Amino acid sequence: MTKYREIVGDKLNDILEKNYDAEKGFKKAADNAKNEALKSYFKNRAQERGNFKSELKSEIASYGQKFDTSGSATGTAHRAWMDVKSLFSSDNDDSMLEEAIKGEKASVEEYEDVLAETSLPPTTKMLLLKQKNKIERNLSTIKSLEDLK
Repeated sequence: MTKYREIVGDKLNDILEKNYDAEKGFKKAADNAKNEALKSYFKNRAQERGNFKSELKSEIASYGQKFDTSGSATGTAHRAWMDVKSLFSSDNDDSMLEEAIKGEKASVEEYEDVLAETSLPPTTKMLLLKQKNKIERNLSTIKSLEDLK
């Protein structure tokens, strides 16, 4: 049972790490965006990912596991790339939207991978499905925001 708890805890920590990255990325996008609707959208997504992190931390703790408290090196590199793009891009909002779409698609894939490869308890599976579905809805919204520019 302990090994199972560790496996589930590790998988949830992987998702948690990605949510740290997403939250930081959305905050950076909000700072860089010029369009007020995009700025607001990115701020709301950052807050949502903060909520996801809280939910995941509670779930991880329920397995008696410790949770990670930072993002990944890949996420740091991605945010640095966003900074470079914002400095040299003549159409900054387009760049931020492209990066947000890319990041959200990667998030959906990450959730799907964890949901597919691990036998999860029903409460954990429901939490991950709920979060993944919100991210998928956000992808639709991001695509509609492309028309605002």
